[in-house]
Amino acid sequence: MGDFDRSPDGLVFSPAVQDMQRRLGSRGMFEQAEWPIDISADLETFIARQRSFFLASASADGQPYVQHRGGAPGFLRVLDSRTLGMADLRGNRQYVTLGNLSENPRVELFLIDYMHRQRVKIWGNARVTDDPATVARLRPEGARADRALLIDVAAWDVNCPQHIPQRFEAEDVAANIARRDNRIAELEAEVQALRARLSGS
Repeated sequence: MGDFDRSPDGLVFSPAVQDMQRRLGSRGMFEQAEWPIDISADLETFIARQRSFFLASASADGQPYVQHRGGAPGFLRVLDSRTLGMADLRGNRQYVTLGNLSENPRVELFLIDYMHRQRVKIWGNARVTDDPATVARLRPEGARADRALLIDVAAWDVNCPQHIPQRFEAEDVAANIARRDNRIAELEAEVQALRARLSGS
């Protein structure tokens, strides 16, 4: 994990942040806090159903960059209790994230589930591999990828649902509408059958 510290102070609460917390009265909430490292079963389930997330990286001099990553559920994989993996799918060929990782491996993943109003932050060190077996293992069917990202998890944290708008995936809505319409058709057929039976009695 390099020089990562699993405590909030070691990850994101720099001395300047701690000073601000003291000034604004929230420091006591975080002084003894520790974030988990090992990926729990609940977190693995949460990750497995995600269709997208945001990946933050920074250059050696601290210039931040946030990139959206998306795919079918399961495109971000839990490889073991402290490792995530994903294929680096071909995109706009700017290679900002890859360039940042070549000089600064620290990353943060921000995952948000709008339907269930849940969000998770994951900190870690990312490394790039072009090992054919690893890329093949992580590449979604039909996708094009020449390399993969492996993320050594340093810590993760779950945020409260406050201010998360509830939204639904279009395909989930369409599937529910189809189930409703099928059920309506079944009930209408039953009604017609009952009417026919009653009219013939």
